[in-house]
Amino acid sequence: MAKTSKIAAADPRAEAVFDLFLESLALSFKLRALGQRNGSVTSWGGGLWGLLRSLETEGPQTVPHLARSRPVARQHIQKLADDMAGQGLVEFIDNPAHKRSRLLRPTARGKALYREITRDLMALCHDLAQGRDLEELKISSHTIRDLKDHLATTIETDSA
Repeated sequence: MAKTSKIAAADPRAEAVFDLFLESLALSFKLRALGQRNGSVTSWGGGLWGLLRSLETEGPQTVPHLARSRPVARQHIQKLADDMAGQGLVEFIDNPAHKRSRLLRPTARGKALYREITRDLMALCHDLAQGRDLEELKISSHTIRDLKDHLATTIETDSA
């Protein structure tokens, strides 16, 4: 666990961040349940769409690199990659930089599925955006990104 300061009195900002964490977790659980229904998340919780997105936006990557970027156990990504390869959504290719750690890349079928799920998610986002203020949405996104980046730095610092 990351080192944190001990707070003697209630801090309204800390409570607000805590509430944001709780709401983000609840949203994540809802998104996972929806993803399991629409096929973007495996029945055991693997992020099929997320892995395809990483490969589409960042190019072919090794399983260890994908695991570090999340951060999750390498075995979790390996299981997901093996399952997806069995479905013909991704393939392992030779890695010129490393003989044993092969690269993972999407197949044409995987690219098509990624586009289809992304279209479905964007349609859902369109529906959810109705009646919401654009600037508030941008501020919310910025706040969550900033907290995520701060936590990533904390994790990296604690691992060093």
